[in-house]
Amino acid sequence: MKKIYLFIVLMSFYGSPYLQEYVYRTFNDTRVINGHSVETLMKGAMDIRISHRFGDLLGENGGASSMFGLDDMADVRIGVEYGISNNLTIGLGRSKGAGPYRQLVDGFGKYKLLAQTKEKGMPVTLTLLGLATYDFQEASINLSSPTSYRETAHRFAYCTSLLIGRKFNDKFSIQISSSYVHRNYVAFHDQNGIFSTGISSRLKVSKMIGVIAEYHYLHPYNRNTGIGTYYNPMGLGIEFDTGGHIFQLNFTNSRGMGETQFIPYTSSDVMEGQFRMGFTISRVFKLRRPKQAKG
Repeated sequence: MKKIYLFIVLMSFYGSPYLQEYVYRTFNDTRVINGHSVETLMKGAMDIRISHRFGDLLGENGGASSMFGLDDMADVRIGVEYGISNNLTIGLGRSKGAGPYRQLVDGFGKYKLLAQTKEKGMPVTLTLLGLATYDFQEASINLSSPTSYRETAHRFAYCTSLLIGRKFNDKFSIQISSSYVHRNYVAFHDQNGIFSTGISSRLKVSKMIGVIAEYHYLHPYNRNTGIGTYYNPMGLGIEFDTGGHIFQLNFTNSRGMGETQFIPYTSSDVMEGQFRMGFTISRVFKLRRPKQAKG
């Protein structure tokens, strides 16, 4: 962690602070597939988002009998986000939940600490994410269950992520993320805190279409909690940017959405055909117009 703080300090003094031209749209959206990107909303912009994950495409629970997962619903989320400033975005969402936690409400704040500049200047964009979820489902009477909540605080889970992104040219961007997820209450054999490292990328193939991918490595990999085995979450998608709307079609082994869901609770093995189709629709509204200079 000390190395990360030192990196931030050093980057703050990298290049001249004057007359810098910033690099915009490292990613087209504030999300890659499941995880956040380095992007924040512009000041006064509101983003309405709907995300859906279907059932397994193949494997034991997939195939033609379930219309390749279309008959099932793994998770659904609706959220609203707002740009307090060009660098600060806040958001609130409600999701069904796909792990042991269900009926979730999540809130987050995301701040862009540094912005990539053109030519000689800041080489990366650096964004800090803080997120919390609350589980509204009824507490289990089974005391060995991870949802046998005895206190209100047990229902909370948190995530902190440091996102580092770089746009290499007009077509290709890459992002590295370091995340820590903490759940206040877990099953006996599980661990409260989980670290993960993620890598994400975007390749622009036309003016409207981009290919996106992400992979998150858990520490330790493939952990066995006594109640199930979990895998590294990954995803591949295509996004369509029509201006005000962004539509994304994706395939992922994660059932849940949001860092406190897909990082600790991806129980699907891609090698067994346990991946699913999903989509996200994002619509951005400008609630505040820039002030015009008086003349």
